[in-house]
Amino acid sequence: MDATTAPHRIPSEMPQYGEAKRVFEMLQNMLEQLLIHRPEEPIPFMIDYLQQNNDNVPKIVVLGPPAAGKTTIAMWLCKHLKSNLLTIENLIAKDFSSRAADDRRHYQKMKPVPSMLLVRLIQERLRKEDCVQRGWILDGIPATREQALMIQALGIIPRHVIALSAPDTVLIERNLGKRIDPRTGEIYHTTFDWPPESEIQNRLVVPAGISEPETAQKLLEHHRNIVRILPLYPKILKVISADQPCVDVFYQALTYVQTNNQSNAPFTPRVLLCGPVGSGKSLQAALLAQKYSLVNVCCGQLLKEAVADKSKYGEVIQPFFDKEIAVPDGIVKKLLCQRLSQLDCVRRGWVLHGFPRDVDQARMLTGRDHMPNRVFFLNVPLDSIIERLTLRRTDPVTGERYHLMYKPPPTIEIQARLLQNPKDSEEQIKLQMDQFYRKCAELEQFYEQAITVNGDQDPYTVFEYLESGIINPLPTKVP
Repeated sequence: MDATTAPHRIPSEMPQYGEAKRVFEMLQNMLEQLLIHRPEEPIPFMIDYLQQNNDNVPKIVVLGPPAAGKTTIAMWLCKHLKSNLLTIENLIAKDFSSRAADDRRHYQKMKPVPSMLLVRLIQERLRKEDCVQRGWILDGIPATREQALMIQALGIIPRHVIALSAPDTVLIERNLGKRIDPRTGEIYHTTFDWPPESEIQNRLVVPAGISEPETAQKLLEHHRNIVRILPLYPKILKVISADQPCVDVFYQALTYVQTNNQSNAPFTPRVLLCGPVGSGKSLQAALLAQKYSLVNVCCGQLLKEAVADKSKYGEVIQPFFDKEIAVPDGIVKKLLCQRLSQLDCVRRGWVLHGFPRDVDQARMLTGRDHMPNRVFFLNVPLDSIIERLTLRRTDPVTGERYHLMYKPPPTIEIQARLLQNPKDSEEQIKLQMDQFYRKCAELEQFYEQAITVNGDQDPYTVFEYLESGIINPLPTKVP
C-alpha cells in the first residue's frame, strides 16, 4: 500500500483472519527455512513446507546439571505432549543408518560421542516422519556451545529452551542417593523414591559415577559449558529451579512450553473486560487506554453521551432513561457497532467494558465483525465487592467522591453531608452479582480463550496481568 495515502480503511475481517490463522508467523517461519536451506527450487520447497503443517509442534530443549531431573521432566513432557524424546542413548541405539551403528560402536568404546557425529545423527533423526509431525524434545542436548552452534547452523531451531538449576550441594546429595534395580533398570532414591518391597530393596545397587568427587567434576564441567550455551537462546529461554518437588517443576515447564513466543506480527488490540459490578473494569480500561493509546469504550457512557448529544440514537434512548429501564439490545448493538467501526477504533484498537453481558449480546458483536482478540474475566469475591461499593459516598456540595475506607473525607463536616447512591446498597449489589454470575458461565464458554484474572488485589498488579495477556500470544491448549 502507498503510505502517502494513509490512513486506509482496512476491512476488520482481514486482520482478524490473519491473526486467527497466524498468517504472519507462517510466512515468517517459511521464509526462515527458505533462507536456511537455500533450495535450488524454492517454490516446491515452500509447497512441501506448507504441506507439513507442523508450525505448532513441540520443539523443546531441556538442559540441566546432573541429578537436576532433566530426563524425568523431558519424559513427562514427551508423554503429555505426545512428542518424541531424543537422548544420546536412544539416538545411537536405533538403527536409523550406518552412521548410528558407527556412533554406537564409538560410544561403547569411548563413551563421549564427537559433536559432529552427534549433530548429524540428530539431523537424520529429525527428518523422520514422527518428528516432523509430532515434534521433538532434546534431553541434555546441546551439552556444549560447539554443539549448540552446529545445531543452529543446520537450521534446527527450538521454540522453547528449559534450563533447570539447583545448588550443587543439593545435586550432590541427590546423586549420592541414587540406586538402580539391575533386573528392571528402574532408578530409585534412598530418600525420595525408596521401593516398599523388601525384595527390590535387597537387589538395588549403587550406579557407577555418582560418588561425590565424580559428581562435583561433572557439575564443574556443566557450569563451564552452560554459561556459554544459554546466551544463544535469549528470547526462548526459561530457567526453572529444580530445588522443589518434581511435579512443581514439571507444571512450570509445561506451562512455559504451551505458551507461544511473542510474535512480530502487526497487532491491533481489541480487548474485552468482563466482570461483575465493582470488579474494577473501568479503572483497568482507563489504565490500558492510557498506556497503549486504545479507545476506551464504556457501553453505559456511550448511551449517556448519545442522549447528551441529542443524536438520532439519543432520541430513541431517552425514553428508556426516563423510565429507568434497560435499553433494548438492538439499539445498544447499533450504537456500539457504529462506535467500534470509527477510524480511531480500527487503527488504534479498543478496550470495551459493560457489554456484552450474556451470550446473545456476545453473538451480536461477532456477527458484526467486532470480535475481541483478548477477553479477560475479572474475578472478585462478593465480600470484596460489597466492601468496595457499599462504602462509596458522594459530597452533594462539591460532587467529590469518597470511600469511607480507602479515601475517607478530610473533615467531620464533609462526612456528615455525604450521600450514598441507592445503587450501592448491599441488596442491589447482591442482585446485580447474582444476575452476572447466572450468565457468566455461558459467556466464558463462548469466549474459549478468555483469561481469568484475580481482581481482588492491588489494581496495578491486576493491570500487569492484563498487560501480559495482551502483549504475549494466547497459550496453546493441549488436551
